[in-house]
Amino acid sequence: MSMKRGYFAMGVEGISKPGNVGNLVRSAHSFGASFFFTIDPVVNVKEVARTDTSEAFDHLPFYNFKSPSELALPDKCKLVGIEFLEDAVELPSFRHPSRAAYVLGRERGNLSPELLERCDYVIKIPMQFCVNVGVAGAIVMYDRLTSTGRFAPRPVQTGGPTEFLPEHVHGGQIIRRDRQSQS
Repeated sequence: MSMKRGYFAMGVEGISKPGNVGNLVRSAHSFGASFFFTIDPVVNVKEVARTDTSEAFDHLPFYNFKSPSELALPDKCKLVGIEFLEDAVELPSFRHPSRAAYVLGRERGNLSPELLERCDYVIKIPMQFCVNVGVAGAIVMYDRLTSTGRFAPRPVQTGGPTEFLPEHVHGGQIIRRDRQSQS
């Protein structure tokens, strides 16, 4: 996997199907999420463990919050709602924050108004209708990976890259001085 800066987390609000949570937490683990969270889940986490073949809950910090008001994120972490709303930013036009927590809503419904109010951004996947929660989360994580990682450029013609990404060369030391001490 290509090196990238920052971190991300994945979470869900009010989710009720263990298979969907298992799919999403397994994908989050595979894409390199820093933690996973739930807000007011209807599902039993022990049931989720049966559907998560990567044992993500053994490798990712897991947080459960009773309500959107209790959601606590790291300092400077931006909350990004993933919701099929008309005024949401379309995913291909969205620049991912370097520190982000993405949250999806329940299977049959939207993110709660309280949680939407807390979101710094709301994005949508440009499709004709909603897809499964696990699929939507994986699409967003893949988009984050491809848009924030270092990959060779896509070729103009069909197929793989014809020019590969050059090795990163570290420059010399940069010394920043306090401007007041220079006066």
